[in-house]
Amino acid sequence: MITIALFLVLLYFHDQLGYSAAQLQFGFYSETCPSAESIVRDVVQQAVTNDPGKAAVLLRLQFHDCFVEGCDGSILIKHGGNDDERFAAGNAGVAGFDVIDEAKSELERFCPGVVSCADIVALAARDAIAEAKGPFYEVPTGRRDGLIANVDHAKNLPDVQDSINTLKSKFREKGLSDQDLVLLSAGAHTIGTTACFFVIPRLDAQDPTINPEFFQILRSKCPQGGDVNVRIPLDWDSQFVFDNQIFQNIKNGRGVILSDSVLYQDNNMKKIIDSYLETNQSSKANFAADFTKAMIKMGAIGVKIGAEGEIRRLCSATN
Repeated sequence: MITIALFLVLLYFHDQLGYSAAQLQFGFYSETCPSAESIVRDVVQQAVTNDPGKAAVLLRLQFHDCFVEGCDGSILIKHGGNDDERFAAGNAGVAGFDVIDEAKSELERFCPGVVSCADIVALAARDAIAEAKGPFYEVPTGRRDGLIANVDHAKNLPDVQDSINTLKSKFREKGLSDQDLVLLSAGAHTIGTTACFFVIPRLDAQDPTINPEFFQILRSKCPQGGDVNVRIPLDWDSQFVFDNQIFQNIKNGRGVILSDSVLYQDNNMKKIIDSYLETNQSSKANFAADFTKAMIKMGAIGVKIGAEGEIRRLCSATN
């Protein structure tokens, strides 16, 4: 079970990861709102119990928040028009806003004006992973909420049609390594679904990296001229369980989206993926530990701290 990495992960992060540069802290709300993390956890647990697909949705929400303006909750802002960050083409299908709003509402009852929406997004992603039988890890908090949400600022999000070099470049711009790319892109797809809209182009192009038998399965689910909004699992074998099966799928030509499949065509990425598929008992534990490390690293991108930004009263609107 992948959760055996829990204690290793907790010890590793306390001992090895410093956040002096970002000035985030473990237990940031321990005095100002001691129940903050448990409140978020309860809301997430209920949401995932009602709809297991919410786990992947909340994980994806943090990724899309952090890659634009940094991890500042900017993706949550909704001014009423279509010029907000959440409406960017690269954010198509991003959801989970209702869960964040519910958690914020509860936190405002107990600790008004204390917990940022950006921190709620980070905590909700962590709790969603745990609900999907993934590792539980401590999240450094202390982020403040951004004031800007502009659709034009989200033009450079990683895209399913990106080449391997483009993906590498976009991740490196955020200070993320090739290993982080494997973990946060393909690894995160161990749970969740995608729309046929993102799959049909590679089927129409007869993408040779797709296993022939799997090609027929995908084509049956996403036929030419069919409904592009039909959703299919990213991890065909265990879509609701956080595990390393997605890497086996990619290796076997059963990657659903192009941005996953192209990783195995790159020698360095191939070595990283294969390292999580070794038969020794530590490979799964290593995936859990490395994934959580990458999540915390991503969660520190461009954070606003101290007097920067604000603590929103509503996550969908600036104060």
